[in-house]
Amino acid sequence: MAADFLGPESCKGCHPAAYDAWMQSKHARAGDSLSEAQQKDARCLSCHAPDQASQGVGHVTCETCHGGGQYYSPNYVMKDAELARLVGLVDPSEKACRNCHDASSPSLKPFNFVESLKAIDHWSAARTGKSARAETPSPEPVKKK
Repeated sequence: MAADFLGPESCKGCHPAAYDAWMQSKHARAGDSLSEAQQKDARCLSCHAPDQASQGVGHVTCETCHGGGQYYSPNYVMKDAELARLVGLVDPSEKACRNCHDASSPSLKPFNFVESLKAIDHWSAARTGKSARAETPSPEPVKKK
């Protein structure tokens, strides 16, 4: 299901630690690492700014990996992980990462998925210094009278 992108600022309100981790990542500056000529080369843009043509986004953002947030971004949807996934939230996989981080990448460094996950960790309690569920609280249980 295609959904419009809302931009990384829309994620920041509910996921400030994840947003801060992204801002410190190379993904947040991926488009800036290209030369002027590379910024016009579709082969380079396909990884450094994959959503530029369709969404006007010049970097690798939250939605590049997690899908356009139009349908899953409302707070009531994000409180229900199953619903969020049903309406478009993507849990990125190694296969998704390897769309860009592959043997044809000019980085000359082999891609190690497990190690790379550590570099972009924006979900674990160790990274955020709080419980893993702190950013997406569960709804309060209904109390019987």
